[in-house]
Amino acid sequence: MTDEQRNAPARPRTRHSSGVTHVKERLDGNFTVISNELLQHPELSTMAKGIGGYIQSLPEGAPVGIKALAEALPEGEIRIASALRELEKYGFYARPKERLPSGQVVTRSISYNRPRLAVAEAARAPEPATAPPKAPAPPRKAAELLAGLRAYDSRLVLSERDVHRLEPVVSKWLERGVLPTAVARTLTTGLPQESIKHPAAFLAHRLTALLPPRLPTPATVPRDTPAPTRPEPLQTCDGCDRAFRSARPGHCRGCRARSETAA
Repeated sequence: MTDEQRNAPARPRTRHSSGVTHVKERLDGNFTVISNELLQHPELSTMAKGIGGYIQSLPEGAPVGIKALAEALPEGEIRIASALRELEKYGFYARPKERLPSGQVVTRSISYNRPRLAVAEAARAPEPATAPPKAPAPPRKAAELLAGLRAYDSRLVLSERDVHRLEPVVSKWLERGVLPTAVARTLTTGLPQESIKHPAAFLAHRLTALLPPRLPTPATVPRDTPAPTRPEPLQTCDGCDRAFRSARPGHCRGCRARSETAA
C-alpha cells in the first residue's frame, strides 16, 4: 500500500479557484525557447504569433517563404503573407536584400527572438506609394538611428562623438525621402565576416558612397506620364486555398476549369 502511494503520479496543485494551472515536465530535447515578447505582444495577431513561433522552431537554413510555409501549414498564402508583414512591422522578422559576389541579388530571411526596436518603431509609419519630398527630419532622429545600430550587430557600437559626427550625413538621407528602415538596412546588410575595427569609418564610407540623389519635384515629372495601374487584389480560392488575383473572391482558374470539365 505504501509503495502504491509513493509511485502514484503527483497531482498539480491548484492555488487559484480560476485561471490556468501549469503542469510542466522537464524537456531534454525537441523544444524551442520563445520569448514572451512575441507570444504576449499586445498588437500582434494570434496568426502572426503562431507563424513567428513556428519559424523560430525551424532549423537554421530552413525555407520560410510564403509558399514554403503554405505547404507546411494549413493556412493559405494570403494569411501567411499578412502574418509575415506583422512580424516584420514589429521587428521579429526581416527580409533584407543582399548582393552576392556573383552579382545576383537574393532576399535573406532573418527571424529575431527579440524585436529590433529601431525597425519596429520606424515601421509603424506606413510608407506612401509615391514618396514626395519630405521635410527635414526632426533634431536627434538621425542620432537615434545611429545609436540603435548596435541592436543589429554588436560591432556597430558608436561613441557619442562618432554619433554627432555622422548625424549630418544620416540627416541628408532622411531629408531626401529615405525611410529610417531603409537607412538602417543599407548600413547593416552584407556586413563583413571579419571584425570591424573602425565602425565609424566603415559607416561613414557607406553613407557617403551610397547617398541617393534628391527626389524630383512634381514640376519635373511629365504631365502625360500615364498613372500606374494597380493589380487586382489577392484572393484565397474557396476550393484549394491557393492565392490568385481577382476583383472578387471565389475560385481560382484551375478550380473553375476542373468544375467546368466535371459539368
